[in-house]
Amino acid sequence: MSLVDKLPPTSDRYDSMQRFRAREAWHVMKILSEFVESAEELNAVTPAVSIFGSARIPRDHPYYKLTEDIARLLSDSGFSVISGGGPGIMEAANKGAFFGKSPSVGLNIVLPHEQRGNEYQDLAISFNHFFSRKVMFVKHAVAYVVMPGGFGTLDELFEALTLVQTGKSRKIPIILCGSAFWGGLLDWVRDRLAGEGMINPADLALVELLDDPRQIVDTIFKHYETRGFEASPEEREQLLNL
Repeated sequence: MSLVDKLPPTSDRYDSMQRFRAREAWHVMKILSEFVESAEELNAVTPAVSIFGSARIPRDHPYYKLTEDIARLLSDSGFSVISGGGPGIMEAANKGAFFGKSPSVGLNIVLPHEQRGNEYQDLAISFNHFFSRKVMFVKHAVAYVVMPGGFGTLDELFEALTLVQTGKSRKIPIILCGSAFWGGLLDWVRDRLAGEGMINPADLALVELLDDPRQIVDTIFKHYETRGFEASPEEREQLLNL
């Protein structure tokens, strides 16, 4: 029996393809709706700082308390705090902001495991797609604070660095919190990526390593003290092309 003999009849293949194309078109519309709905909600919570970190950190871990302190200080300083809306570091970020003066925002992702919405969200938005969620993290944040985390945290970190490095996004403070955790990675970036010409040495300045919550907030304010938090017309154009 040849390969052609094993294929469904032509009419069946056509019907199957038409059904798939209809589902694909509907899927594209659902993605578009995620962008539209989340953008409308998030326009009301600026300026905002996005905080990333592991979903697996327990509540009694020092990283949890540190994240909560940073988020509370940011919230009381006038920044909305955006997290992934789940447990661990995300919950700590939402919790700190929830009891502060500014909104606590969760960009929740539908996953088969790990992710569940935490109870400390003034505004909770759900996403089915990582890429649309990541665009909202970048587009609506004036700074990134990256706590210790796993693959998802690294994904968000390097996505942000790539967008700024390539000029697809405006330059914002990208702050790693936790010298003991992040120090080895930064050594590798300096020695291997910059040392072997994979990135420019100047790209090392795109990220800062800090441990103190007050210093993190002061660094964000310092970045914007001469220009304000509002995106310039040129930066708005950049954000349209993420």
